[in-house]
Amino acid sequence: MSPQARKAETLTFGCRLNIVDSEELARETASDAVIVNTCAVTSEATRQARQAIRKLHRERPEAQIVVAGCAARIDPQSFESMEGVTRVIAEQPKNRALTGEEGTRGLLAVQNGCDHSCTFCIIPAGRGAARSAAPSEIVDQARALWASGKQEIVLTGVDLTSYDADGIRLGGLVRLLLRELPQLPRLRLSSIDCIEADEDLVIAMREEERLCPHLHLSLQAGDDLILKRMKRRHLRADAIRFCNELRKARPDIVFGADFIAGFPTEAEEMFAQTLALVDECGLTHLHVFPYSPRPGTPAARMPQVAREIAKERAARLRECGERALARHLDTQIGKSLRLLTERGGMARAADFTLARTPGAEAGRLIEARAAAHDGKALAVA
Repeated sequence: MSPQARKAETLTFGCRLNIVDSEELARETASDAVIVNTCAVTSEATRQARQAIRKLHRERPEAQIVVAGCAARIDPQSFESMEGVTRVIAEQPKNRALTGEEGTRGLLAVQNGCDHSCTFCIIPAGRGAARSAAPSEIVDQARALWASGKQEIVLTGVDLTSYDADGIRLGGLVRLLLRELPQLPRLRLSSIDCIEADEDLVIAMREEERLCPHLHLSLQAGDDLILKRMKRRHLRADAIRFCNELRKARPDIVFGADFIAGFPTEAEEMFAQTLALVDECGLTHLHVFPYSPRPGTPAARMPQVAREIAKERAARLRECGERALARHLDTQIGKSLRLLTERGGMARAADFTLARTPGAEAGRLIEARAAAHDGKALAVA
């Protein structure tokens, strides 16, 4: 949850794309309103949004509460009936490139919606079919972000690797942006689907130094049968092959990944395959979620793994990720790094490695040497 402030006050749940949407909604909404931008990726995310609405109305009964986001689009009637809600925005997001701020970075939404049908996911119902913004519009928005002082632009979308507009796919879009913005220091990609990545993206990662050597992969599991039951389009061998291919193209690349622990029917030996995949792919930054059934999805009707087992497996997978991160941080000690400083005395290297830079002004690119780490972030000299 992250409060935003534009023409209207916003309260945002969920992904980076929601952050961008919130800024657009704030520009279009009266200043006396409070926008609650909801997330539907899990039942818990929707519950938290409802809880925030009730709290907001209780503490500020005079506030004009506008509810938007995926949960509002999936079930608008349930939000309309909540006390204090004056409006629910149930329309699909507009099909155009949108920009937003994430601290010192510029977020650029280039794609929306999804045509896939993963059995655990309700998001296509909230975001609609896949659609891509025009390349010329994206270039214009990127120029505006650079002109506003952003040293890094992050391309984001619901299914980013499905980007396809005017005959240009994601790899071509990356190369176009770097060509049209020769002074932009960094271009970063948000979460991608390894099986959908085009060859131009691999070439761009090899040839374009300003394309950040960090990819966050939507893997979800490491067992083939579970992947099939999730209705994912890749198998574990595809993930391993992709990581090896990208590592050959860009030896300094660092990978992150999303995983779901305790998916329906997952046995212990299946979960062990996911644990093993962390090392086999050489993953560093893990986002781990214990599975929870989302009403309206096929997975919710499958034989469920006990909630306590799902939580325990998620904890083990997070511990595996912590060890992997510590090993990566070990390799950074003594290196000179170019860091983009953030608010709160933190900074990120191009490969997304976190560093502590107390006292540094936010939004600057600085050179510093990694001296030590605490298992989560580097200390620099």
